[in-house]
Amino acid sequence: MVAGKTAAAYVRGVQSNDVGTSIKHFAYNNQETNRTGNNAVISPRAQREIYLKGFEITVKESDPWTVMSSYNKINGTYTSQSRDLITTVLRDEWGFKGLVMTDWYGGDDGAKQIAAGNDMLQPGTTLQYEQIMAALQAGTLTEAELDVCVRRCLELVAKSPKVKGYKYSNKPDLTAHAAVTRQSALEGMVLLENKGVLPLKDVKNVAVFGCTSFDFIAGGTGSGNVNRAYTVSLLDGLKNAGFNVDESKKDAYLKHIADELDAYKASIAGDQFAAFYPTPRPSELIPNTRELAASAKANDVAIITFGRNSGEFFDRTSADFALSAAERQLLTAVTAAFHAAGKKVVVVLNIGGVIETASWKNIPDAILLAWQAGQEGGNSVTDILTGKQSPSGKLPMTFPVNLMDAGSSANFPIDNSDEVYFTNRREDVGKKDVDVTRYEEGIYVGYRWFDKKELAVSYPFGYGLSYTTFEYSDPIVENDGKTVTARVTVKNVGEVAGKEAVQLYVSAPAGTLDKPVKELKAYAKTDALAPGSSQELTLTFPTSELASFDEAASAWKVDAGTYTFLFGASSRDIRCTATATAAASETPAHPVLLMQ
Repeated sequence: MVAGKTAAAYVRGVQSNDVGTSIKHFAYNNQETNRTGNNAVISPRAQREIYLKGFEITVKESDPWTVMSSYNKINGTYTSQSRDLITTVLRDEWGFKGLVMTDWYGGDDGAKQIAAGNDMLQPGTTLQYEQIMAALQAGTLTEAELDVCVRRCLELVAKSPKVKGYKYSNKPDLTAHAAVTRQSALEGMVLLENKGVLPLKDVKNVAVFGCTSFDFIAGGTGSGNVNRAYTVSLLDGLKNAGFNVDESKKDAYLKHIADELDAYKASIAGDQFAAFYPTPRPSELIPNTRELAASAKANDVAIITFGRNSGEFFDRTSADFALSAAERQLLTAVTAAFHAAGKKVVVVLNIGGVIETASWKNIPDAILLAWQAGQEGGNSVTDILTGKQSPSGKLPMTFPVNLMDAGSSANFPIDNSDEVYFTNRREDVGKKDVDVTRYEEGIYVGYRWFDKKELAVSYPFGYGLSYTTFEYSDPIVENDGKTVTARVTVKNVGEVAGKEAVQLYVSAPAGTLDKPVKELKAYAKTDALAPGSSQELTLTFPTSELASFDEAASAWKVDAGTYTFLFGASSRDIRCTATATAAASETPAHPVLLMQ
């Protein structure tokens, strides 16, 4: 749901400028190891409620110009060759009107791709041409089916700005764009821990540690990359804000980072896939005891940044999930030295996904999850650290205590190797979850799984601290049969201005299907509220979203009864509740995407 709402907003923003988007990868591309051959075995209910839902929301709410099919198979059929997926669900059920394209060299039969409604084959191969022509001659593909795909390609060309005579400028307002990325990045940053050190007060001299403080990660790999003119490091962000930053180790850090990068490049010479691999993070430098004591004496606070790559083309490993031995040594050594001097330590996480925090989160005095914050990253982080703005981001996933606590971990190609492959290797074939991955957890993904199993977590879904405190009151929920409308009043009862992201969860009455303990159905963020001020938030969603997918009937079913609506600051911090009733309903769906 969060992915769908985020993608829909992104698409609307881009396409408001008459620039088309392509949402991808449709669908079930949930691992990169052997993504060109992996067969995802997923139940129809999990497909409908979990893995297709984000795409459905995006298509219905933003009308993207194009959709890109994924490399993998779904229950034995390549997604680009599945008419059930590309035509029946995407077009007939959801009403998609645009063009569907393959990812480069996706699938293994061009004729089947055209028959499925996959309009554009990228980049287009001689083999695909021959397959299409042979199918036309054999009568297994009709000219009418081919013409439909050709027409959609021409329709995309016809609606393009170039055909319409658009006069482009090569002079974008880079200053305005930088301001947008600086603000948007800090809106999503999540304060995980704070023992009174943040926002920084009476601090002038700052020591920074960790290679990523000097080499900030702006974006992920592949399609997650950020095309940028520059990257503001944490070091530069702090200096821009007027701090005296200890730069005594800057040259040593930069040389160390460059040397390891050069060694990495030398190690992959001749590898045809080298361009697609993420650049490994450099190993950490550990100052000696004397250096740390001197730093603690000279500076008011220490900031340690830990970085992780994330993005397209690779799966993170279990070793990447935990702090390395060097990272843990750096954390404990810096913290010991600064605490001995009566000084505080802040950890900044410049990462793109979950890492292990339960074993070390009580060591530093604060932890700020900055994500991969774009070209203005260092400035955005500093805006939060200084209190220029109070943090208001909330976690879009659960941080587990252990990697194997997550339901999906039991069926995922996890090992302790640093090597991962987005294409199949001969020695990988037949290994568990490389050629076939069984989604045995069904709909119990993320917080649904942790709630069902009553597992302790390090940080729950939706979690995030603020520099102020909010009070929820006056919850009201109404259901007119078409739309659920929920209202709640949020008051800032703290001492500084801030925003609060309110989450609306629903607990369904006992019915014909097994249901999660609760499910997120809507969320909204307040305006910046001054101390003592309040705002009523209104959250709405279609009543049909109360439905679950009944595989036996191939239909979406809403059970009659009383539903409980939970207004939360996180999935495990429910502030108030209200109830509303719903009548039973059943909406048939096409009986497709069945198990093997």
